[in-house]
Amino acid sequence: MGKTYALTGNPNSGKTTIFNELTGSAQYVGNWSGVTVEKKEGKIKNTDVHIVDLPGIYSMSSSSIDEIIALNYIIKDKPDGILNVVSASNLERNLYLTIQLLEMKVPVVIILNMMDEVRRRNMDIDFDELKNILGTKILSTGSNDRSQLKEIKHIIFEDNKSSFERFSYFSIDIIKAIDKISSIILEADQNLGVDEKWLALKILEDDQEVLNEFKNINPNILEEGKNTRKELETKNNEDIKHLLAKQRYAFLSLAAKKVIKDAQGNLEKESFTEKLDKYLTHRILSIPIFLGIMWLIYYITITGLGDATIGFMEWLIGDVITELAQFGLSAIGASNMVESLVVDGIIGGVGAVLVFVPQIMILFFFISILEDSGYMARIAFMMDRIFKKFGLSGKSIIPMLVGSGCSVPGIMATRTLENERDRKLTIILTPFISCGAKMPVYLLFATAFFESNSHWVVFSLYVLGIIVAMASGMLLSKLRYKGESSDFFMELPPYRLPVIKSVAIHMWDKAKDFLVRAGTVIFAASVILWFAQSFDFGFSKVTDPSQSILAILGKMIAPIFEPLGFGDWITSVAFITGFAAKEIVISTLSVLHGVSEGALVTSLRGVYSPLSAYSFMVFILLASPCFAAISVMKKELNSWRETGFAILYQTGTAYLISMTIYQIGNLIY
Repeated sequence: MGKTYALTGNPNSGKTTIFNELTGSAQYVGNWSGVTVEKKEGKIKNTDVHIVDLPGIYSMSSSSIDEIIALNYIIKDKPDGILNVVSASNLERNLYLTIQLLEMKVPVVIILNMMDEVRRRNMDIDFDELKNILGTKILSTGSNDRSQLKEIKHIIFEDNKSSFERFSYFSIDIIKAIDKISSIILEADQNLGVDEKWLALKILEDDQEVLNEFKNINPNILEEGKNTRKELETKNNEDIKHLLAKQRYAFLSLAAKKVIKDAQGNLEKESFTEKLDKYLTHRILSIPIFLGIMWLIYYITITGLGDATIGFMEWLIGDVITELAQFGLSAIGASNMVESLVVDGIIGGVGAVLVFVPQIMILFFFISILEDSGYMARIAFMMDRIFKKFGLSGKSIIPMLVGSGCSVPGIMATRTLENERDRKLTIILTPFISCGAKMPVYLLFATAFFESNSHWVVFSLYVLGIIVAMASGMLLSKLRYKGESSDFFMELPPYRLPVIKSVAIHMWDKAKDFLVRAGTVIFAASVILWFAQSFDFGFSKVTDPSQSILAILGKMIAPIFEPLGFGDWITSVAFITGFAAKEIVISTLSVLHGVSEGALVTSLRGVYSPLSAYSFMVFILLASPCFAAISVMKKELNSWRETGFAILYQTGTAYLISMTIYQIGNLIY
């Protein structure tokens, strides 16, 4: 069996890019055991060495779910070693995690990333001195030079025991305390499966997350740790965790001065990042610039480059695939019912969604560029100032940004929020941010009713989602989730050129998710919809869809939506089926209107007005998300009552705002 290495690093250290570089396409995604946080694994190309991509963390202090996941994996799964990605452009801050890993006495190989940024500042790093200080293998890499990564295949099969002098940077009193507690552990002869000196440090820190993993530890050892901790805190008049952190940073500060060459002379010179941030994070200009960037992305995605893809996809699915299917079915003598199922049900339903795949890929291409360039971190920084005024934590913006791709990982990302009040509030508000699954619905209706201004319409929905989330934050923080929001600290990475390979992988991952959903959930839903609109409750074939099972059910709920401007039974059914996946809304409309994706636009124009079409898009934007997101919401909130409130609040808000838009619009026009 091959070796397993864990990949660690700070957020924005380039860890994901390194993971993609090492594993290529040989990776798969799951969840960490017991938690709904994404887990990536892969194999180093041309080897049987597994890489487990741990969440991006700043330390091993177990203060967040990401840190707990990383710590538990190293303790329980015992990887053969750690590949620690360190940003060379922020060496001192990144090495804090490194020395905590070395304290655990596990083999560590350092991948010193972003060396090109260091050299752009006319600085350099003394590798020999850094290796001497850390006593471990170091590889250097940058966006323009990945050649040293090839050496990783040789290094991982070597003995990578570090000569690092653990705890040498702590005061004599702390070192003695660690030695004393570790001696008691050895005397107790307990086989706990971890290094006794590292465990002694954790006992001294009173790290409950770690100690919970060692429930059979001798109580006398814990008592000794408690007494020693009190003595040290009394003597130093400082919390033990702060004291340890301060001494680690003092050591790292001296180390950085030793290894960073010509740093002093160049720190005074304004960097490219600092020049750009004068405008992009400006107190007044930053938000208009951000909105302008998003408008441009939607313009290119919908009206510009994206518009050219629609015609091609409609031709491919409507003319080529449909005609080939009809020809093939006729050739084998298939019945009219089978032909209707395949052409009208499956191709009509799934094809109506697949038309928008190129536009979705274009959108995520630009989103990936914003992430890789470092600008997405600036968006979080800018929105923090605004969110605080609306009763939200600045940390809430991170799950919401993730939720713009899909609400499911967005809701999962709230696990990084330590404040329970902030976490619940963010879970409920994240689905208001428009996700990728809703985009095909917007594209269809915006193209049908606002052809010359479709990008403006979709952009307005994006902005509306943010406004509703902030307004809801203010309302709910005063009425239901009272309390102070937590402070938000984050490290702004330097701007960098996106790595095309990383952008392409991210874009393909999103497209693959979309295609998998089209081939499973949407395929199944299309077949069910075809059956339900082709038969009545007596299972007799109907010639008029308005007499079908779906029509009867749809007509029962249609009056509810009449004040919103779309009280026809087909739209009512589309909303209900959209709970399975928002893309199914298009499949439902295509199947029930009995037209191909190319003719669907014309058919919709006979049912909706531009005002009712916009009202429908707003309702799709704000109403409760799909079943997958609801199930994750339930798991994170750990309460059916809270989940029920979230669904009612989201759908009720969608209903009120859509009705207001339609009714006021009717009065004006």
